[in-house]
Amino acid sequence: MSMGELMIAIKAGINPQKIVFSGVGKTSSEIAYAIDKKILLINAESKSEIEEINRIAKLKKKKVQIGIRLNPNTDAKTLSQISTGKKENKFGVNEKTFLKLFEYCKNSKNINLRCLSVHIGSQILDHKPYERMLNVIAKIINKTRHKFEFIDLGGGMGISYDNSGKILNYKKYSLAIQKFLKNYKSKIIFEPGRSIVGNTGTLISRVIYIKDSERKKFIILDAAMNDLIRPALYGAQHKILPSIKTNKNSKKTYEFVGPICESTDKFIALKKFQQLKEKDIIVMCDVGAYGMSLASNYNLRTKPIEILIKGSKIKIIKKRQKHKDLI
Repeated sequence: MSMGELMIAIKAGINPQKIVFSGVGKTSSEIAYAIDKKILLINAESKSEIEEINRIAKLKKKKVQIGIRLNPNTDAKTLSQISTGKKENKFGVNEKTFLKLFEYCKNSKNINLRCLSVHIGSQILDHKPYERMLNVIAKIINKTRHKFEFIDLGGGMGISYDNSGKILNYKKYSLAIQKFLKNYKSKIIFEPGRSIVGNTGTLISRVIYIKDSERKKFIILDAAMNDLIRPALYGAQHKILPSIKTNKNSKKTYEFVGPICESTDKFIALKKFQQLKEKDIIVMCDVGAYGMSLASNYNLRTKPIEILIKGSKIKIIKKRQKHKDLI
């Protein structure tokens, strides 16, 4: 989604031929960098962007592999803030524009259109929106009569953030893709991010103070919305667990909050939570996706240490930030 992500992916040893560069606002320098690194695809999202890719490709005397991102106007029935496939969203182009851009690419000597790309949203737990998306893709392919080497179906596969255990029915999604591939012999690209890393991450926090009010108790943590912004940004809820279990529950509702000067700096309110004491440690679950990647230094707070645990081995991925690093 940015030159920074592209640079870090390559530095991490990812084969450039497995990298797709998406996003509605790629700058000229980002496009030039992606071309130089010979990545698999630049997935373009507007006429202006394709014209800019074409201009830079001409200057470099190269033929650039691209995809065009279609907006299939498919409602993924997820949070409105993370919907990306409806006509009112900023992502991709509609069918009419797609067909015009297809003709533009056909007539360009510096662009090779290899991919039709879609991505309808995030945290999807129902296979039916994906089925509707595949139907829209099929109609477009029939109209272009073009053999797309790749169909990039995006990602969005959700994880269970609560105790409901509801997950996407991968078998039904797989069957829909197999049915699609009987008619269209393309390679499928997935961008499965959250479904791989989402529930591998936890945020460990300490209770600084417990502040009693008339109807509830504020559990004031040393973690805040700068460390995990999803609850403030989307109203998302993450399970919270005590690090040591006891059998005593609180009579009052616990509201877990951070120390930042914002009323939205709160994580969740829970009834009948285990009784906590100041200095206790709690664990916030499923922060592997959009946890540290969305963290900031708001209120000039330092970012926490990142630790990888694999079996009995513990490795520091990123050192704890210090104020002298920021100031």
